[in-house]
Amino acid sequence: MTSNDKHKDLDLVPESVLKRRHDLDDLKRKRQHLEDLQLVGKKNKGGKKGSYVRKPESVLARAKQRRNECIRYNRIKKKGMQKRSSKTPVMKTKEIVEDDNQKVKSISYQANSVGAPYVFCIRIRDDAGNPPRCVRNILNMLRLKEPNTGVFVKYTPTTQRHLHLVEPWVVYGKPSDGVVEDLLERRSYGNVNGDRVPLSDNTIIEQSLGSEHGLICMEDLVHELTGAGELFDVVAKFLWPFPLSASRSEFEKKLLAMKQGKDYGDKGDEIDEYIKQML
Repeated sequence: MTSNDKHKDLDLVPESVLKRRHDLDDLKRKRQHLEDLQLVGKKNKGGKKGSYVRKPESVLARAKQRRNECIRYNRIKKKGMQKRSSKTPVMKTKEIVEDDNQKVKSISYQANSVGAPYVFCIRIRDDAGNPPRCVRNILNMLRLKEPNTGVFVKYTPTTQRHLHLVEPWVVYGKPSDGVVEDLLERRSYGNVNGDRVPLSDNTIIEQSLGSEHGLICMEDLVHELTGAGELFDVVAKFLWPFPLSASRSEFEKKLLAMKQGKDYGDKGDEIDEYIKQML
């Protein structure tokens, strides 16, 4: 008797029913995990630990994405393959509607960051494709250890090469002076003796940077960043990575799976709109 004859009398279960069972088991596991956390918080360690069964499709998809990211990184790292684009600024036009008379107005903007003295870099993904260790090292060097955080960096050839290597995980561009001022006023924290301190008072800046560098207020920090002065690196290192909100909700990313073109890489002047969405 073959194996097919043994299971000949078994009823076939539709795939939709199997998926529904898996989703219910996953929901039960999450509820059990929350209950266990509550029990641990109450110093009661007698709760049972939930089990989780991962779908094979998700494992294969993650492995394929990880392989593709490794191939991309090794290809870009080769000599002469860092950036196949012109070194001249790329200008584009877009149409906006004026609020006063509802007229459509065309404005031009720079679509890349060529010639910019500095850029604001935002990490937008957590573990897309499970990044290789070399990618994680570059992100850590840029102080982008967590998603939805941003830092100011000088746009040098070395920085440009590093940003291109980790391009699927970041968005960067040169913000305007008004956006830089809004960032510092609304989301700025200082690194005071290794502690994350909100810059709610100018005395914090004066005590940290006043005696050695002569920076005593928020306006001095904005001036050094926008002007890319000699103290740019000092100010950028003093500022804690900016905590920002996600540009898309979980509903948009998971349930709707919205994809609006290329949502990563060099944005140029368009980084202003991207930052405003995350403030």
